[in-house]
Amino acid sequence: MNRSTLSLLAAATALAALTGLATLTSADADGAATAGATAPARLPVERSSLLCPAPSSSEVAETTYTSFTPAATGEAAAPDKADKADKTGKAAQSDKAELKPSAAAQDTTTVSPKKDAKKADEKKTEAEEKKPSAADKAVVTATAPGKPVSAGANGADAPALIGVAAGKLAPGWTAQQTTVVPAGGARGLLGVGCTAPDTDFWFPATSTAENRRDYVHLTNPDDTAAVVDIELYGPEGALKSQLTDGIPVPARSSVPVLLSTLTADPATSDVTVHVSTRSGRVGAVVRSAVDQLGSDWLPTSADPAPTLVLPGIPADATSVRLVAYAPGEDDAELKIQLVGATGTITPAVQQTLRVKSGMTAAADLQDVTNGEAGSLLLSPAQSGRATPVVAALRVIRGSGEKQEVAFIPATGPVGERASVADNRAKGTVLTLTAPGETAEVKVTASAGTEGGTPGSKTYTVKAGTTMAITPPVPAGLKGSYALTVETRSGGPVHAARMLALPQDGIEMFTIQTLADDEGKVAVPQAEQDLSVLDD
Repeated sequence: MNRSTLSLLAAATALAALTGLATLTSADADGAATAGATAPARLPVERSSLLCPAPSSSEVAETTYTSFTPAATGEAAAPDKADKADKTGKAAQSDKAELKPSAAAQDTTTVSPKKDAKKADEKKTEAEEKKPSAADKAVVTATAPGKPVSAGANGADAPALIGVAAGKLAPGWTAQQTTVVPAGGARGLLGVGCTAPDTDFWFPATSTAENRRDYVHLTNPDDTAAVVDIELYGPEGALKSQLTDGIPVPARSSVPVLLSTLTADPATSDVTVHVSTRSGRVGAVVRSAVDQLGSDWLPTSADPAPTLVLPGIPADATSVRLVAYAPGEDDAELKIQLVGATGTITPAVQQTLRVKSGMTAAADLQDVTNGEAGSLLLSPAQSGRATPVVAALRVIRGSGEKQEVAFIPATGPVGERASVADNRAKGTVLTLTAPGETAEVKVTASAGTEGGTPGSKTYTVKAGTTMAITPPVPAGLKGSYALTVETRSGGPVHAARMLALPQDGIEMFTIQTLADDEGKVAVPQAEQDLSVLDD
């Protein structure tokens, strides 16, 4: 299940019904209906949902939220438009993308507005007496595609956000949450792309070790409570859980859960977390803080598959640790390859990784990139034994007290189009990997949040290589901007963006992978069959 799956199904059903009413089949001499088979049309989605976790528990945290929807092909960033009027003269709701605080951060205090003296004798309903709560006020609102919009929040009280985009703002909508924590045990640069609600998530590379504080953040976007199960798997298999009845997540609320409190087993360095819902749906992401190494977000891995790509290992990575898990009944023997600037090689430090069924396995790949940015390719070591796995990387830059950590989960290709928001004029590196065939990719830089002219450039990524580029920057850029990657020809391309914001000699950085935004959905053509009305 992916972003807006439920809404897309509803849209497809509605469109199919309308098409059926408008198109009647013709009957032949035998009374049989005839209709020509046509390929399903690919139409833009009309509604998207995203969830952003509570950014930090630090009082010195500084967070930036950025919302962006790429413009349709040939469409420039449109100016903000007022609501249009329909044929009845009533104002129609404009295209809009909003991120609002979750219910956990609602300000339930309501204040009655001042009454006009001339209308003091008029009775007002309780709803009219009250102002909207804080949760009703959007933190970020975008009204036009092609231009990112941002807002800031400081301190430990910034809430989780629940977002919905409609109309032209829905196809390809993305939101980025970037937090700088300059000091303290969770210091670092934390970045995460806000996630779509779902029912199943995998998080390799977590830990319950004493030097780790890993929280899984669960956010429920719906008006009914969700119940979530969290399973932990270490090198010896499932860890004993101290919760047997599931974790309730109230309606439109967010709940952080410290992983080490879920088990009585001894502290474990390499853990895979499986989050699934008994009822409802949630957004899930892990925030990890590592003593002496900083902190960052770990998004969910791609669905279990025999072959995985983990893109965007920085050229100057000083430590890379691979963690994988096999959820099925069979063991997996994985071949480890590094897709680098000039080709694909098998690193000398470790060539294969055996992952036993139901157990977590890890490999310390050290400074595997050796000064060149690259991506990791995992595939079956033996033909005919394609066992699905999930995987993620823990990446460290710097040394001594100046180290900083980030995570890279396995991710799917960018497909037709993928975007990432909150890029800066300096410190942004885009990694493009073509593990199979040569591909041509178009990279577009949007206008800036405060000004700038969009620009684009086309790149050719050779088969079996990784290209690390400084992406195009909008002319006259003010603020931050978004990047959109489109596959124009050739094989699949995997991508990741690194954002580096050094502070006090620490190379603070965060890495976000890009995956197909699925801004279009296949809608089959339907025709009405009146024979169903026959007795």
